[in-house]
Amino acid sequence: MVVTQDLALPGYFRERLVLGRQHLPITGPVLLAPTHRARWDALMLPMAAGRRISGRDCRFMVTRTEMTGIQGWFLHRLGCFAVDQDKPSLTTLRYALDLLANDQQLVVFPEGRINRDDEPIMLEPGLARLAQMALRQGVKVPVVPVGLAYNPWRPGPRSRAAICFGEALLVAGRGREHTDHFNQLLVQRMQAAEQAARRAIGRPMECL
Repeated sequence: MVVTQDLALPGYFRERLVLGRQHLPITGPVLLAPTHRARWDALMLPMAAGRRISGRDCRFMVTRTEMTGIQGWFLHRLGCFAVDQDKPSLTTLRYALDLLANDQQLVVFPEGRINRDDEPIMLEPGLARLAQMALRQGVKVPVVPVGLAYNPWRPGPRSRAAICFGEALLVAGRGREHTDHFNQLLVQRMQAAEQAARRAIGRPMECL
């Protein structure tokens, strides 16, 4: 992580802001739920919430297609592991649940893909279901909404970057109704966190 935190990020971005760090749990399991705006997100999160800050690494659950070739090798070194979004294997789910049961920090991009424009945030159900599965095993996992932003929106050399942590949520039950309600709240807090991040680097949204 020395290469990414001390060389890559400072060498590429002229400014890297971290907001809302008081919302980041330092102990116990945590699920980070970031907006997904660029491949740089996977470097910004360890910078803001990784071992130097929280005393533990960010473990990323990413799509299977991202874990191929050189990119896959690099993501593996960042602590990523693959999941098939259509048919997640029991092995992958058990691994994720074991991480949470052992008070680790797991990152899941709930949008499931990079969304580079101002389209409304649309969440896949996987993150909420994972938190529900952990709860059924007796593990209460706070879900921290995270907003990431870049100026310009397609980051280039000497651009600006910001990350904002919002107030955590807890799942309160199981089933479709609970999942939908949880995701509605999560979308609202992800939007608010992203708006704060964008405002900090001079690129506010026109509306939420």
